[in-house]
Amino acid sequence: MAGNLTPVDEAIAHLLSKAPVITETELLPLTESLGRILAQDYRVPADVPPADNSAVDGYALRAEDYVQGQAISVSDRIPAGSAPSPLQPGTAVRIFTGSEIPAGADTVVMQERVEVTDSGILIDGEVKADQNIRRRGQDLAQGSLGLEQGIKIRPQEMGLLASIGVAEVTVVKKLRVAILSTGDELVEPGLPLGPGQIYNSNRFTLLGLLAEAGCEVVLCETLRDTRSATRETLERAAAASDLVITSGGVSVGEEDHVRAVLEESGQLSLWRMAIKPGKPLAFGSIKGTPVFGLPGNPASVLVTFMMVGMPYIRTCQGRLQIHPVGQQVPAAFNITSPSARREFLRARTESVDGKVQIAAYANQSSGMLSSACWSAGLAVVPEHALVAEGDLLTYYPFTELLS
Repeated sequence: MAGNLTPVDEAIAHLLSKAPVITETELLPLTESLGRILAQDYRVPADVPPADNSAVDGYALRAEDYVQGQAISVSDRIPAGSAPSPLQPGTAVRIFTGSEIPAGADTVVMQERVEVTDSGILIDGEVKADQNIRRRGQDLAQGSLGLEQGIKIRPQEMGLLASIGVAEVTVVKKLRVAILSTGDELVEPGLPLGPGQIYNSNRFTLLGLLAEAGCEVVLCETLRDTRSATRETLERAAAASDLVITSGGVSVGEEDHVRAVLEESGQLSLWRMAIKPGKPLAFGSIKGTPVFGLPGNPASVLVTFMMVGMPYIRTCQGRLQIHPVGQQVPAAFNITSPSARREFLRARTESVDGKVQIAAYANQSSGMLSSACWSAGLAVVPEHALVAEGDLLTYYPFTELLS
């Protein structure tokens, strides 16, 4: 597989077949569960809501007891959180949003339709049964599946878990990742640049990407450009992590040692994908730990991590949804020179004359990270494809690629 350029779909399928699913779990307070992956199903122990309740502030009554134009007396007041007495026949009760519906009542009239008089209440318009009542179990029925294993917990999942009484959540342990940057020319931000040096941007891009992916970074170092240093650091990183991610060192240059070390001291099962940007991506293992060898160019790191690395990580996490869905959006540009590689353009959607279109950044150089800051997602140009303005392309928002 490491000889010629491997098609993107074939490469991703190969990587996912090698992804070990995390089996370790931990129990967290619900307050600390945001962004984590559920490690078990959660079934509903009791109906939500537990009883019929009012959807509005108003008056509860039996619909057939009210005669248009005649006042109906108010016999009780039911604040939220109290157990109501049965409705007295021929009367209404004052009720509030969330208050339990008393036995005998079958409708709630919102207070905006009610005129309060000395003899009771008058209602504007007709009264029908089953209005403004939230029925018992309409949100979640007892015994039903509330949330499924493999779901990423968002604020709404936190709220749902709270609604069924869950205070502590069993989640998948975080994938432990080591980040290794390659290149003697790399300098950490905050230090002065010497001749031929550049700041290490890839480290910080990867730190952010891995945080979004719900991973734990356990080691973060820069590799010296020697074969022995590369081997020693890779082996040490492998012992400390579940996954090693390198940036740079996987191309064909004399100082690109990562690929060579994987071939000599580990295993290299994938090298060079038919993807643009990011062709020299490598995948293998060392000391039994998987290694992603990402390209060195900043935009290539971003694109390959989102399109290839994220499906791998989601598989390790036991996620329900592995691949992004995307959306079909017409292009606002032309491509007249087809590529043999599948291209992921840094792009964003814009509304022109009320129509949404994909606008691509003018300079798609793999060294330009500013293009990704301008963009809001990636537009896919298939292999060997020409694009005319108005053609539908698959567009992946960054928010979906990293969710």
